[in-house]
Amino acid sequence: MTMLKQLSMAAAAIGIMSAAPAIAQEIKTPADAANFYQSDKVSMQPVTFLNQYKMTIAGNLFTPKAADSKEKFSAIIVGHPMGAVKEQSANLYATKMAERGFVTLAVDLPFWGGSSGEPRNAVSPDMYAETFSAAVDYLGTRPFVDKERIGVIGICGSGSFAVSAAKIDPRLKALATISMYDMGAASRNALNRSQTLEQRRRIIADAAEQRYVEFTGGESRYTSGTVHELTPDSNPIEREFYEFYRTPRGEFTPQGASPLTTTHPTLSSNVKFMNFYPFNDIETISPRPMLFITGDQAHSKEFSEDAYKRAAEPKELLYVKGAGHVDLYDRTSLIPFDRLTGFFKENLK
Repeated sequence: MTMLKQLSMAAAAIGIMSAAPAIAQEIKTPADAANFYQSDKVSMQPVTFLNQYKMTIAGNLFTPKAADSKEKFSAIIVGHPMGAVKEQSANLYATKMAERGFVTLAVDLPFWGGSSGEPRNAVSPDMYAETFSAAVDYLGTRPFVDKERIGVIGICGSGSFAVSAAKIDPRLKALATISMYDMGAASRNALNRSQTLEQRRRIIADAAEQRYVEFTGGESRYTSGTVHELTPDSNPIEREFYEFYRTPRGEFTPQGASPLTTTHPTLSSNVKFMNFYPFNDIETISPRPMLFITGDQAHSKEFSEDAYKRAAEPKELLYVKGAGHVDLYDRTSLIPFDRLTGFFKENLK
């Protein structure tokens, strides 16, 4: 699916939002989907802190209830899928890993959720990567966290942002990605390199013209993201994202936001991804370990495979049998929490 098609589908969907609820009722949520999972073994506290540019980052801090108050813990930062918020997938991973004895911090990227930044839904790969370093600043100054034992889990687009951060922040000691999207390659080339150079140029030109509109006080336009209606022509990827983001399975709209713009970045800023090359120099992260997790049926597995190929040892590419891309957002019987636990216990000693 090219970015142009994503744009046209998203634009069309804005006007037909009212049709979505009837469709949502026809979709059966997997029995093991647990995006909004909560645990009585874990304490959760909303927190805020500043990044290097004095922007406010919102997060949810999770700690094991059975923790010894004098103990210093290993900690894991969790980043949400691109266009989502921490309440979508990141909180689940943070809760589950806190149950396993880690202090965890699920964060909202700037311009999304509870984090600051205007305009809302803006794309800034550098600011996204900075969020993970800012989270290290925060965690590493907590008295109950060992600042030498901080790792990161990046889900979907946050996988590529976490890689970008780790290349220049050695305080991130171990990195795991889940259903990773290289947002740079996806924007330049689309999946399986299906986007032509001419299509790319049209997207860039459209975004450049939109800057004039916004500079003179016009309204923002939005692009890509998740469709608001399924039709007989909806492709499997559109359906996969719809079944998470547009149904009770994973639907969440932050206070002050609109469901019409949920998952949709601004058109004028989205082209900044085309200058984003997170896997260049990925080998310099070594000898810090990297674990790339993808479903063997995931439409996005090309990105984890590419990162694994370029990374230096120690590294691991784990295929989850029978899993698609979104399955690893919230399907707890498929998400390999035991492997994640072993990876971080081994590498955050």
